[in-house]
Amino acid sequence: MNKTQENWEIVPSNNLFDLKLAEVWAYRDLLVLLVRRDFVSFYKQTILGPLWFFIQPLFTTIIFTFIFGNLAGIRTDDVPKPLFYMAGITAWNYFADCLTKTSSVFKDNAPIFGKVYFPRLIMPLSIVVSNLVRFGVQLILFFIFMAYYWAEGAHFGPSWAILLFPLVVLLMALLGLGLGMIISAMTTKYRDLSFLINFGVQLLMYATTVIYPLSTVVKKYPEYAWLIKINPMTTLIETFRYGFLGKGTFSWDALSYTTLSTLVILLLGIVVFNKVEKNFVDTV
Repeated sequence: MNKTQENWEIVPSNNLFDLKLAEVWAYRDLLVLLVRRDFVSFYKQTILGPLWFFIQPLFTTIIFTFIFGNLAGIRTDDVPKPLFYMAGITAWNYFADCLTKTSSVFKDNAPIFGKVYFPRLIMPLSIVVSNLVRFGVQLILFFIFMAYYWAEGAHFGPSWAILLFPLVVLLMALLGLGLGMIISAMTTKYRDLSFLINFGVQLLMYATTVIYPLSTVVKKYPEYAWLIKINPMTTLIETFRYGFLGKGTFSWDALSYTTLSTLVILLLGIVVFNKVEKNFVDTV
């Protein structure tokens, strides 16, 4: 009796556009564990622990107020300078943290990816969620600043655009997630990018309205204003300020552009991420 030999080959069958949301939901307990791990591992050996959530934006606000507000004399749309900078820093930090930490997800988790199967999208999603906790804590500090300056009689107040706050947070998360997945996929082949990402994020901050209002750019440098406007984070930070402080520049056209560009970047990030995850263990 002749025996036939069959050669079996395991090949990835996932579609590039398949998010595998059903699998992600099935592994939601793992998502919770990863969020808890990120939170505990980062602060378990620190003396001040979660107080660093407050210290970093507080000291950054003080430095920005002294350098840009006092020495450089940059106007802040009649908003108290520390409150203006705290608003920009709070929003920017969430986006920047999502971007920088997601950009190294393949490199940082290569040993786990090579041994255990789970939806790879769980890792970048856990980063976005864990950073959301930090964002919530820093938002409390921003509210404290608002209460203090309101008691001091400063002229500002929430506008109707505060209702867009959930959308703004979602867009910041998706934008950081999409860009981070693209960069993470690229760093599996081009390691130099991992050294440039932090520097690049710092430069990008100066091309965003964190330390100056959009109105100042439009008024003083109209020929360069378009460079600031095409940055999706500019619209999100301006909308954040306009919602909570009633000051800033808001435009439905700009928000629509930001939403569309964020979805395009996210889709591109998913495609690149799904493509690289098939064989990245061989290159990391």
